[in-house]
Amino acid sequence: MDKFTKLTGVAAPLPIINVDTDMIIPKQFLKTIKRTGLGRNLFDEMRYTPDGREVPDFVLNQPAYRKAVILVAGANFGCGSSREHAPWALLDFGIRCIIAPSFADIFYNNCFKNGILPIRLPQEQVDKLMDDARRGANAIVTVDLEKQEITGPDGGCIRFEVDPFRKHCLLNGLDDIGLTLQKADRIEAFETRMRQSQPWLAA
Repeated sequence: MDKFTKLTGVAAPLPIINVDTDMIIPKQFLKTIKRTGLGRNLFDEMRYTPDGREVPDFVLNQPAYRKAVILVAGANFGCGSSREHAPWALLDFGIRCIIAPSFADIFYNNCFKNGILPIRLPQEQVDKLMDDARRGANAIVTVDLEKQEITGPDGGCIRFEVDPFRKHCLLNGLDDIGLTLQKADRIEAFETRMRQSQPWLAA
């Protein structure tokens, strides 16, 4: 998992509440277990017409936001089913941070496990960042995880809270597998002791 330290880039506004995981990545794209290639179908039913043409008005189809790395969204983002493909699709598109007033719990947890920083902020602060994001290519926002600060295009600074353990994992690029591998020596030592004391278990 890539480390998340400081992120600077365009923020895209998505002022929609209750964006569920089927809106993020529709069910017909869940046949793969690969984490790559899903970005082209992110928000598929909003980005494309039934015959596959881009919807010009959708934010991520607009030239200013095609390379957005931050998404400013409405409340209860990521509700619905628990599909991990949702953060995979966001990450594959290039989104590394989502800012919203609230998130569905399972989606929120899945974001951290896949290198995405979800930030909860009061509605009035989200509204301010939403206004900043509407500036298009000038909507350059910096998210500093170490300092827990968001800096807007005008230089204004917003503090945010994040669980210390989750912060540690993102800063060091540690997913569940990475955390386990940090204890590889202890695991190997335990297995060696077990093979010596109870060899029949290894037969």
